Amino acid sequence: MRPLKHGYTNRTVGDGATVDKSYQGPDAARRLARERDLLTRLRDHLPVPPVLGADEHTLTLGFAPGVQGQELLDAGHAEAVLRACGEVLRRIHALPAEVPFAGPGDTGTVLVHGDFGPNNVLLDPGTFEVTAVVDWEFAHLGDPVEDLAWCEWIVRMYHPEHRESLRHFFAAYAGDVPPWPVRRTAMLARCASLQEFCHRWEPDGPGVRQWVERAGLTATWQE
Repeated sequence: MRPLKHGYTNRTVGDGATVDKSYQGPDAARRLARERDLLTRLRDHLPVPPVLGADEHTLTLGFAPGVQGQELLDAGHAEAVLRACGEVLRRIHALPAEVPFAGPGDTGTVLVHGDFGPNNVLLDPGTFEVTAVVDWEFAHLGDPVEDLAWCEWIVRMYHPEHRESLRHFFAAYAGDVPPWPVRRTAMLARCASLQEFCHRWEPDGPGVRQWVERAGLTATWQE
């Protein structure tokens, strides 16, 4: 087993056949249970990794083929990647009401991925078909703008040269896209949530300071 790229919160290792995801930080057990149960429910509805097993700390998944969306953005395929992200997000938000389930604090009626963006989408590098949507530990019932805004945030923060290609994401989503002030408010709310998560993990640590800085930068953005 070797560490996989792009794992930021948890320890994720794989051998080409299986992936072990060991949860770290606040609410680790709850996040593991949420992802395990949700992936089991989603298997017949969306491209997601299969659940092979779980213990107290680790979720074992089947290996999902594909290339991470951010790598394909860097390779110059922004339009195709963001179009695919919009299409699969539309499918997520359109899931029948009986598929997702309410958790503590859930206030909405639409399944929200909670960390949606090209960072958590795997694609076939030849066809740009989505092969898997991964990392569902922050999923909940909420407002669609949370996912729409966070995908936009990922692009603006890490791939600003592809900001204009976001129109392909919104067009492929083919649903109501809230105006910019609402989207930026959702971005700032997510930054605040991650700041609080980091504070619970390591009070006033570098993660907290990082999210304070990112929120400050986000607040300066214009449409």
